[in-house]
Amino acid sequence: MKYKRFFHLNSLRLQLLSRSLLVILSLLMLIGVFQYVFMKQFIYTNKIRSIEDQIHLIPDDVWKHDIETSQNVKRSRPMVYFPGVNITFINQKSTFLRLAKDPHHSYFPKLSASTYKQVMNNIKQPDNTTSLIKKIDGHQEQVIVLKPIVFDGEIQGVIQINTPTESLRDLLIRQMMIFLMLSLTAMTIAFFVFSSVLKRTLVPLFTTTKKVEHINAGSLHDRLPVNQGQIEMDRLSLSINEMLKRLEKSFKAETEAKEQMRRFVADASHELRTPLTSIHGFLEVLLRGASSNPEQLNAALKSMYGESKRLRKLIQDLLLLAQLDQLPPFQKEYCFIDELILDMKPQLRLLAGNRKVLFDFPSRLPSEVNKDQFKQVVLNLFSNAVQHTNPTTGVIQVVGKINEEELSLIIQDNGHGIPQEHLPHLFERFYKADASRSRAYGGAGLGLAISASIIELHGGKIRVKSKLNVGTAFEILLPLT
Repeated sequence: MKYKRFFHLNSLRLQLLSRSLLVILSLLMLIGVFQYVFMKQFIYTNKIRSIEDQIHLIPDDVWKHDIETSQNVKRSRPMVYFPGVNITFINQKSTFLRLAKDPHHSYFPKLSASTYKQVMNNIKQPDNTTSLIKKIDGHQEQVIVLKPIVFDGEIQGVIQINTPTESLRDLLIRQMMIFLMLSLTAMTIAFFVFSSVLKRTLVPLFTTTKKVEHINAGSLHDRLPVNQGQIEMDRLSLSINEMLKRLEKSFKAETEAKEQMRRFVADASHELRTPLTSIHGFLEVLLRGASSNPEQLNAALKSMYGESKRLRKLIQDLLLLAQLDQLPPFQKEYCFIDELILDMKPQLRLLAGNRKVLFDFPSRLPSEVNKDQFKQVVLNLFSNAVQHTNPTTGVIQVVGKINEEELSLIIQDNGHGIPQEHLPHLFERFYKADASRSRAYGGAGLGLAISASIIELHGGKIRVKSKLNVGTAFEILLPLT
C-alpha cells in the first residue's frame, strides 16, 4: 500500500522525483553531446598535431633521399617511417609514389589535382602543412596531412601522410561508453538519494495533510504544528490555523444562533399565544350570551383591550429587534447625555410614582447618540428599576460620570435584587428572572435585549450588578466623542 501510494501518478513525491531525475538526465545528455563534440575535436586535432610535429622534425634532405630511393628498382628500406600511417609523394605532374605503407591499412586517398596544386602554390614557408579529415569513394574516413617539399629552392611536390580515423573513433566511443556508464550509475544513485531526501523533505507536508484530513473529519479544535523547520510550511500552517480558528468561531456562533433562534421562536410563540388565547376565550363568552349583560360585556372588552395592547407591544418589540439585528445605519448627533436625561425628568418621575428619584451629574457627558433610541434604553432600564422597587420606599438614582476614555450612566435602585444565577442571562431575549412580576407589568422579557442591542450599535456596552435585598445597578458605557 505504501509503494502503491508512492508510485501513484498524482503523487507529489513521485512527480518531484521524476522531474528532478529528468532535469539531471537532460543535463547529462547535454554534457554528453558537448563532451562528444569537444572530445572528437580534441582527439582529431591532437592526432593531426602529432603527425605535423613528426613531419617538421624530418629535414627535406631525408625526404629527398626516400623519394630517390623509392624511384629505383632496387629499393632499400626508407629512412622515414611512421607507424600506423601511409606516406605518399605526389610530384608536379600528379604522379603518386608510395614511400611507406601501413600493413593493416594500406589505402591512401587520391585527392583532386587542384587540391595538391593549391598546397604547392600557397606555400610561404617550407614547414607549412595542410590538414583535413575526409572520406573518399566509400572508403574509411582518413586524417590527411599535406606538406610541400622543396629541393634546391624549387617545389618538387607534396608529401601526403594519411591514417584512418577508426582507432580515433574507437577511442571516442570508449570514452563515451565510460561516460554513459558513469551517468547511469549517477542516475541510479540519484534515484535512491533523492527518494530518501524527498521523503524527509516532504514530512511536514505529509504531516499537515494527515492533520487536515483529521480536522476535516470534524475536529475543528485541532491545530497544525507551526515549527516544522520549513518557513513555507510554517506560514501555511499559521494561515490554516487562523482559518480554522475563524471557522470554529463561526460554527460555534452559528450553533448558538440556531439555538437562540429555536428558543426565540418557542418563546415568541408562547408569548403570542397567551394574549390570543385570552382574547379568544372572552369572545367565546360573549358569543354564548354574555354580550347581553352590560357588566360582563364591559369587563370582557376591558380585558380584551388590555391583551390587545400587550400583544401590540410584543409585536412592536419583535419588529424592533429584527431591525436591530440587521445593523441599520444610525443617525447620531452630538449632544450632552446629562441634558438628555434631565429633559426626561418629568416622564421619569411620572413612571416612578411615589418612589424617590435622584439625579447626579457632577460633570457634562458629551457623546454622539441617536436621541430617540437612547431615550428608549433609559426608559427600559428605568421601568425595570420601577418594577423591582417598593412603590413607597423605593429609591432610584440616575448617576453620570466620565473618565479619559468613556462616559458612564448608572441607573440604580434599592429593590429586592436579582439572584446571581440570573445575571448572565438578563440580556437574552424572552428571559425572565421573575415571570410573575413580568406578567403583572405586561413584560415579555425583550426590554433588556433591545437595550443591549441599541447600546452595542452605539459602540458601547451594558453591565449589571445586583445584590439580594440591597438593589440592582445597570451601567451604560459609551465612548467619548
